[in-house]
Amino acid sequence: MQNESALSRLFPHGLAIAFLVLWTALAVNPAMRDVWWAENVPAMGVFLLLAATYRVFRFSNRAYALMACWLFIHTIGGHYTFANVPFGFVTDLFGFERNHFDRLGHFSIGLYAFPIAELLTRKNLAKPLIIRLFALFAIMALAAGYEIIEWWAAELAGGEAGIEFLGSQGDVWDAQKDMLCDTLGAVTALALFAFSGIKPDRA
Repeated sequence: MQNESALSRLFPHGLAIAFLVLWTALAVNPAMRDVWWAENVPAMGVFLLLAATYRVFRFSNRAYALMACWLFIHTIGGHYTFANVPFGFVTDLFGFERNHFDRLGHFSIGLYAFPIAELLTRKNLAKPLIIRLFALFAIMALAAGYEIIEWWAAELAGGEAGIEFLGSQGDVWDAQKDMLCDTLGAVTALALFAFSGIKPDRA
């Protein structure tokens, strides 16, 4: 039991080390350096925020694992640009007409509904139904806000960099489908949260 407890305590540290190793490796010679910066600034911001608040509020290992999904996926997308990540086996398997790695990235953003719900639950800040609705709507608002920022950034960058950062790959409904993926990720995360057994922290 002591070994299991020690492994459990070290789990977030292991994720952090794995992320930093991947981030460092993929920071070398990315496909487009300006796109790499645009994609990695938010990822590093989230990572540093989690690291800085670790001692103040330690999320469950499940929450850290779910949050790590987006960090890893976004780092890979930043290296290749999302439209050009080697994801052809999935495209061929399902007969897709475009690279859907970016959809996976958006789905992983939705998984942050789990830590949002965990924080509010453990702090006992609202009733369970309100907490779940807040987590869902927070992700949906974030998804809409990101699409607006992405549009502005693509306009400012212009040229090939703007097109690669936008990543629509010719799909006129790209923004709407991205927001749907964010929402589906949130619904999945909240379904997992419902069976997590997480309760308010005791005083």
